[in-house]
Amino acid sequence: MKFAVTSKGDQTSNALMQKVKTYLADFELEYDEDKPDIVISIGGDGTLLYAFHRYKNRLSKTAFVGVHTGHLGFYADWVPSEIEKLVIAIAKTPYQIVEYPLLDVTISYINGNREAKYLALNECTVKSIEGSLVMDLEIKGQLFETFRGDGLCISTPSGSTAYNKALGGAILHPSIEAIQIAEMASINNRVFRTVGSPLILPNHHTCMLKPVNDVDFQITIDHLTLLHKDVKSIQCRVATEKIRFARFRPFPFWKRVRDSFITG
Repeated sequence: MKFAVTSKGDQTSNALMQKVKTYLADFELEYDEDKPDIVISIGGDGTLLYAFHRYKNRLSKTAFVGVHTGHLGFYADWVPSEIEKLVIAIAKTPYQIVEYPLLDVTISYINGNREAKYLALNECTVKSIEGSLVMDLEIKGQLFETFRGDGLCISTPSGSTAYNKALGGAILHPSIEAIQIAEMASINNRVFRTVGSPLILPNHHTCMLKPVNDVDFQITIDHLTLLHKDVKSIQCRVATEKIRFARFRPFPFWKRVRDSFITG
Protein backbone atom coordinates (compact mmCIF):
# COMPACT_ATOMS: atom_id res chain seq x y z
CA MET A 1 0.00 0.00 0.00
CA LYS A 2 1.18 3.51 -0.84
CA PHE A 3 0.46 6.39 1.51
CA ALA A 4 0.88 10.15 1.82
CA VAL A 5 0.54 12.50 4.78
CA THR A 6 -0.61 16.12 4.84
CA SER A 7 -0.11 18.40 7.84
CA LYS A 8 -1.68 21.62 9.09
CA GLY A 9 1.87 22.92 9.42
CA ASP A 10 1.97 23.64 13.14
CA GLN A 11 4.55 22.03 15.42
CA THR A 12 2.20 19.37 16.82
CA SER A 13 0.86 18.33 13.42
CA ASN A 14 4.32 18.21 11.83
CA ALA A 15 5.66 16.05 14.66
CA LEU A 16 2.75 13.62 14.23
CA MET A 17 3.32 13.56 10.47
CA GLN A 18 6.92 12.47 11.00
CA LYS A 19 5.77 9.76 13.43
CA VAL A 20 3.23 8.42 10.94
CA LYS A 21 5.81 8.35 8.14
CA THR A 22 8.34 6.53 10.32
CA TYR A 23 5.89 4.00 11.74
CA LEU A 24 4.30 3.13 8.39
CA ALA A 25 7.75 2.80 6.80
CA ASP A 26 8.61 0.32 9.55
CA PHE A 27 5.61 -1.71 8.40
CA GLU A 28 7.11 -1.56 4.87
CA LEU A 29 4.43 0.68 3.42
CA GLU A 30 5.63 2.94 0.61
CA TYR A 31 5.47 6.73 0.89
CA ASP A 32 4.20 8.19 -2.39
CA GLU A 33 2.92 11.78 -2.58
CA ASP A 34 1.89 11.44 -6.24
CA LYS A 35 -0.21 8.26 -6.29
CA PRO A 36 -1.18 7.30 -2.73
CA ASP A 37 -3.78 4.66 -1.93
CA ILE A 38 -4.48 6.38 1.37
CA VAL A 39 -3.91 9.96 2.55
CA ILE A 40 -3.58 10.70 6.26
CA SER A 41 -4.62 14.30 7.00
CA ILE A 42 -3.26 15.71 10.27
CA GLY A 43 -4.76 18.97 11.46
CA GLY A 44 -8.40 19.93 11.07
CA ASP A 45 -11.15 20.01 8.48
CA GLY A 46 -9.24 22.71 6.57
CA THR A 47 -6.26 20.37 6.24
CA LEU A 48 -8.47 17.65 4.83
CA LEU A 49 -10.05 20.12 2.40
CA TYR A 50 -6.54 20.93 1.19
CA ALA A 51 -5.76 17.21 0.79
CA PHE A 52 -9.02 16.66 -1.09
CA HIS A 53 -8.23 19.38 -3.63
CA ARG A 54 -4.67 18.16 -4.01
CA TYR A 55 -5.84 14.64 -4.90
CA LYS A 56 -9.17 15.48 -6.57
CA ASN A 57 -8.01 13.80 -9.78
CA ARG A 58 -7.53 10.46 -7.97
CA LEU A 59 -10.74 10.22 -5.97
CA SER A 60 -11.59 6.75 -7.27
CA LYS A 61 -8.16 5.45 -6.21
CA THR A 62 -7.37 7.36 -3.00
CA ALA A 63 -9.06 7.14 0.41
CA PHE A 64 -8.71 9.73 3.18
CA VAL A 65 -8.43 9.46 6.95
CA GLY A 66 -8.18 12.39 9.34
CA VAL A 67 -6.37 13.04 12.63
CA HIS A 68 -7.51 16.22 14.37
CA THR A 69 -4.97 18.21 16.38
CA GLY A 70 -7.34 21.03 17.31
CA HIS A 71 -11.09 21.18 17.81
CA LEU A 72 -13.22 18.18 16.90
CA GLY A 73 -13.60 18.04 13.13
CA PHE A 74 -16.29 16.55 10.95
CA TYR A 75 -13.76 14.80 8.72
CA ALA A 76 -11.18 13.72 11.32
CA ASP A 77 -12.05 10.79 13.57
CA TRP A 78 -8.68 10.10 15.23
CA VAL A 79 -6.81 12.02 17.95
CA PRO A 80 -3.02 12.35 18.46
CA SER A 81 -2.96 9.86 21.34
CA GLU A 82 -4.25 7.18 18.93
CA ILE A 83 -1.50 7.52 16.31
CA GLU A 84 0.06 4.12 17.07
CA LYS A 85 -3.36 2.48 16.99
CA LEU A 86 -4.15 4.15 13.66
CA VAL A 87 -0.82 3.12 12.12
CA ILE A 88 -1.38 -0.51 13.08
CA ALA A 89 -4.91 -0.36 11.68
CA ILE A 90 -3.65 1.04 8.36
CA ALA A 91 -0.87 -1.53 8.12
CA LYS A 92 -2.76 -4.59 9.30
CA THR A 93 -6.54 -4.07 9.01
CA PRO A 94 -8.68 -4.03 5.85
CA TYR A 95 -10.65 -0.81 6.00
CA GLN A 96 -14.22 0.00 5.06
CA ILE A 97 -14.81 2.65 2.41
CA VAL A 98 -17.43 5.30 3.11
CA GLU A 99 -18.33 7.65 0.27
CA TYR A 100 -19.67 11.21 0.57
CA PRO A 101 -21.33 13.23 -2.21
CA LEU A 102 -19.53 16.17 -3.81
CA LEU A 103 -20.68 19.35 -5.53
CA ASP A 104 -20.03 19.78 -9.25
CA VAL A 105 -19.72 23.46 -10.29
CA THR A 106 -19.47 24.52 -13.95
CA ILE A 107 -18.95 28.21 -14.76
CA SER A 108 -19.70 29.31 -18.34
CA TYR A 109 -18.55 32.61 -19.79
CA ILE A 110 -20.11 35.12 -22.18
CA ASN A 111 -17.16 35.28 -24.56
CA GLY A 112 -16.60 31.99 -26.37
CA ASN A 113 -17.35 28.44 -25.28
CA ARG A 114 -14.94 28.46 -22.36
CA GLU A 115 -15.96 26.71 -19.17
CA ALA A 116 -14.36 26.27 -15.76
CA LYS A 117 -15.16 23.12 -13.78
CA TYR A 118 -14.69 22.59 -10.05
CA LEU A 119 -15.44 20.03 -7.36
CA ALA A 120 -16.34 21.12 -3.82
CA LEU A 121 -16.34 19.00 -0.69
CA ASN A 122 -18.12 21.60 1.45
CA GLU A 123 -19.69 24.37 -0.61
CA CYS A 124 -19.64 26.96 -3.36
CA THR A 125 -20.61 30.54 -2.58
CA VAL A 126 -21.44 33.32 -5.03
CA LYS A 127 -21.31 37.06 -4.24
CA SER A 128 -21.10 40.16 -6.40
CA ILE A 129 -18.02 42.36 -6.08
CA GLU A 130 -20.11 45.54 -5.84
CA GLY A 131 -23.67 45.93 -4.61
CA SER A 132 -26.30 43.23 -4.22
CA LEU A 133 -26.14 39.91 -6.03
CA VAL A 134 -28.94 39.66 -8.61
CA MET A 135 -29.30 36.19 -10.11
CA ASP A 136 -32.00 34.22 -11.88
CA LEU A 137 -32.22 30.84 -10.18
CA GLU A 138 -33.33 27.98 -12.43
CA ILE A 139 -34.10 24.46 -11.23
CA LYS A 140 -34.28 21.72 -13.87
CA GLY A 141 -34.36 24.38 -16.59
CA GLN A 142 -37.31 26.25 -15.09
CA LEU A 143 -37.04 29.76 -13.62
CA PHE A 144 -37.67 29.48 -9.87
CA GLU A 145 -36.92 33.00 -8.67
CA THR A 146 -34.80 36.09 -9.17
CA PHE A 147 -32.57 36.34 -6.13
CA ARG A 148 -31.51 39.70 -4.74
CA GLY A 149 -29.28 39.85 -1.68
CA ASP A 150 -25.74 39.38 -0.41
CA GLY A 151 -25.16 36.00 -2.02
CA LEU A 152 -25.96 32.31 -2.30
CA CYS A 153 -24.36 29.24 -0.76
CA ILE A 154 -24.67 25.85 -2.45
CA SER A 155 -23.47 23.07 -0.15
CA THR A 156 -22.98 19.32 0.01
CA PRO A 157 -24.49 17.22 2.81
CA SER A 158 -21.12 16.99 4.58
CA GLY A 159 -20.72 20.76 4.09
CA SER A 160 -24.17 21.42 5.54
CA THR A 161 -22.62 21.77 9.02
CA ALA A 162 -20.27 24.54 7.84
CA TYR A 163 -21.22 27.91 6.26
CA ASN A 164 -24.64 26.55 5.30
CA LYS A 165 -25.56 26.02 8.96
CA ALA A 166 -24.51 29.57 9.83
CA LEU A 167 -26.97 30.76 7.16
CA GLY A 168 -29.83 28.80 8.72
CA GLY A 169 -29.63 25.82 6.40
CA ALA A 170 -30.57 22.28 7.35
CA ILE A 171 -28.03 19.66 8.45
CA LEU A 172 -28.10 16.75 6.00
CA HIS A 173 -26.70 13.29 6.61
CA PRO A 174 -23.85 12.59 4.12
CA SER A 175 -25.58 9.44 2.88
CA ILE A 176 -28.16 11.68 1.17
CA GLU A 177 -27.12 12.51 -2.39
CA ALA A 178 -28.31 16.09 -2.60
CA ILE A 179 -27.21 19.72 -2.67
CA GLN A 180 -28.61 22.58 -0.62
CA ILE A 181 -29.12 26.23 -1.59
CA ALA A 182 -29.07 28.76 1.25
CA GLU A 183 -29.60 32.51 0.97
CA MET A 184 -27.36 35.23 2.35
CA ALA A 185 -29.46 38.21 3.50
CA SER A 186 -32.04 38.14 0.71
CA ILE A 187 -34.03 41.29 -0.08
CA ASN A 188 -37.74 40.70 0.47
CA ASN A 189 -40.27 43.52 0.19
CA ARG A 190 -43.28 44.52 -1.93
CA VAL A 191 -41.12 44.62 -5.06
CA PHE A 192 -38.59 41.82 -4.62
CA ARG A 193 -39.43 38.33 -3.38
CA THR A 194 -37.43 35.13 -2.80
CA VAL A 195 -38.57 31.87 -1.26
CA GLY A 196 -36.67 32.82 1.89
CA SER A 197 -35.94 29.20 2.86
CA PRO A 198 -33.12 26.76 2.09
CA LEU A 199 -33.78 24.47 -0.87
CA ILE A 200 -32.66 20.83 -0.96
CA LEU A 201 -32.27 19.37 -4.46
CA PRO A 202 -31.90 15.63 -5.17
CA ASN A 203 -29.10 14.28 -7.30
CA HIS A 204 -31.12 14.34 -10.55
CA HIS A 205 -31.90 18.08 -10.24
CA THR A 206 -29.61 20.81 -11.54
CA CYS A 207 -29.41 24.36 -10.23
CA MET A 208 -28.47 27.10 -12.69
CA LEU A 209 -27.55 30.65 -11.65
CA LYS A 210 -27.71 33.30 -14.37
CA PRO A 211 -26.59 36.91 -13.77
CA VAL A 212 -29.21 39.56 -14.44
CA ASN A 213 -26.71 42.42 -14.73
CA ASP A 214 -23.13 42.68 -16.00
CA VAL A 215 -20.99 42.51 -12.86
CA ASP A 216 -17.99 40.56 -11.62
CA PHE A 217 -18.41 37.77 -9.11
CA GLN A 218 -16.50 36.43 -6.14
CA ILE A 219 -16.94 32.66 -6.17
CA THR A 220 -15.56 30.38 -3.50
CA ILE A 221 -14.96 26.66 -3.87
CA ASP A 222 -14.40 25.42 -0.31
CA HIS A 223 -11.39 27.43 0.89
CA LEU A 224 -10.48 28.76 -2.58
CA THR A 225 -11.61 32.30 -3.48
CA LEU A 226 -11.84 33.16 -7.16
CA LEU A 227 -12.73 36.34 -9.07
CA HIS A 228 -14.75 35.69 -12.22
CA LYS A 229 -15.58 38.16 -15.00
CA ASP A 230 -18.03 37.84 -17.91
CA VAL A 231 -19.98 35.03 -16.26
CA LYS A 232 -22.85 33.64 -18.33
CA SER A 233 -24.05 30.98 -15.89
CA ILE A 234 -23.05 28.89 -12.88
CA GLN A 235 -24.34 25.32 -12.88
CA CYS A 236 -24.41 23.33 -9.65
CA ARG A 237 -25.35 19.68 -9.22
CA VAL A 238 -24.42 16.54 -7.34
CA ALA A 239 -21.13 15.35 -8.81
CA THR A 240 -20.65 11.91 -10.31
CA GLU A 241 -17.40 11.70 -8.32
CA LYS A 242 -17.37 11.02 -4.58
CA ILE A 243 -14.80 11.38 -1.85
CA ARG A 244 -13.77 8.09 -0.22
CA PHE A 245 -12.97 7.86 3.48
CA ALA A 246 -11.11 4.94 5.04
CA ARG A 247 -13.01 3.80 8.13
CA PHE A 248 -11.38 1.46 10.65
CA ARG A 249 -14.16 1.89 13.24
CA PRO A 250 -17.62 3.52 13.47
CA PHE A 251 -17.71 7.31 13.13
CA PRO A 252 -21.40 8.21 13.67
CA PHE A 253 -22.39 11.45 11.93
CA TRP A 254 -25.05 12.49 14.44
CA LYS A 255 -22.63 11.98 17.33
CA ARG A 256 -20.24 14.36 15.58
CA VAL A 257 -23.05 16.91 15.22
CA ARG A 258 -23.95 16.55 18.90
CA ASP A 259 -20.35 16.78 20.06
CA SER A 260 -19.69 19.85 17.90
CA PHE A 261 -22.79 21.91 18.55
CA ILE A 262 -24.47 20.65 21.72
CA THR A 263 -22.22 18.93 24.26
CA GLY A 264 -18.99 20.77 23.41
